[in-house]
This record gives sequence, structure tokens and C-alpha cells, in this order.
Amino acid sequence: MSVMDLLSGLQSLPFPTLVREDGSLFPWIESVHVLAITVVVGTILIVDFRLIGLASRGRKITEMIEEITPYTWSAFFIAVCTGAVLFSSNAVKYAGNPPFLIKMGLLVLAGLNAGVFHFLVGRDSEQWAHLASPPWKTRIAGGLSVALWVSVIGFGRWIGFTMH
Repeated sequence: MSVMDLLSGLQSLPFPTLVREDGSLFPWIESVHVLAITVVVGTILIVDFRLIGLASRGRKITEMIEEITPYTWSAFFIAVCTGAVLFSSNAVKYAGNPPFLIKMGLLVLAGLNAGVFHFLVGRDSEQWAHLASPPWKTRIAGGLSVALWVSVIGFGRWIGFTMH
């Protein structure tokens, strides 16, 4: 059984079929997906701009991350769930859609960047958390995160113009 056979089977399940064929269900789910992504990216950008040294320079980065992370993860969970439902409604087309595939790749890179920051670069964040201008590695991680998330949004929008 090929991947395309699995995807075809997925999109033929009752709920994905309903989402695909109902005139209003897909837009409602997509709206929730977009709102969740807005919260995810918005909260990440708040931290990234602090990491770069462009905003909230008087706040400790460790406190910001601790305060914002629950909102980020909650919204990310909603975005993943709604995204999975949207994907399942037309899995075969999404799997062959270049902007979708690029978006997924960029999401992986954004996750890897966050992991590298949290487990390597930001390990000693208590030492520089109060500094208005963090170390250069931290600023690079923040700048890369901004670029990746802006690209995720751009390619996400592009999907809508290429799914015909």
C-alpha cells in the first residue's frame, strides 16, 4: 500500500468527506486555524523581538518565556488539530502541493531552531536574561525564528491560491 493510497483512504473517511463537501465547515475550521496560528506566531514574535534586542529590553527573557509559553503551546495544539482536519479533507492534493510541502518543511526548521535555542543557545539565559542586548547567538536564533515564521505564514497563504 502506497502513501497516496493511505492519504486517499484518509480523505474518504466520513468526517474529512463532510469537511470537504459541506459549504461552510471548511471555512469555519480554517478560521479557527488562522486565529490559532496568529496567537502562536504573535507570542513567538514577542519573544523573538526580545531575543533580537528590539523590544521589551527592560524585561528578563526568562520571565517572558515562562509567561508566554502556555499561550503558545495551547494555540499550537489548536492549530495542529485544525490543520490536521483541513489536511485530511483533501490529503492527496495537499501532499502534492509545493507551498504546503514547503510550509511543512519550514515548520520543522522553526521547531529545530526553537530546540537549538532552548537546549543549547539559551541554556545559560539566566546569565544574560537581564541584558538589553543579548549575545549574538541569541540574536541570530531570534532573527532566524522571525524569518522562518514569516515564511510559514507566507507559504500558508500561498496554499489557498494553489489548491484548485
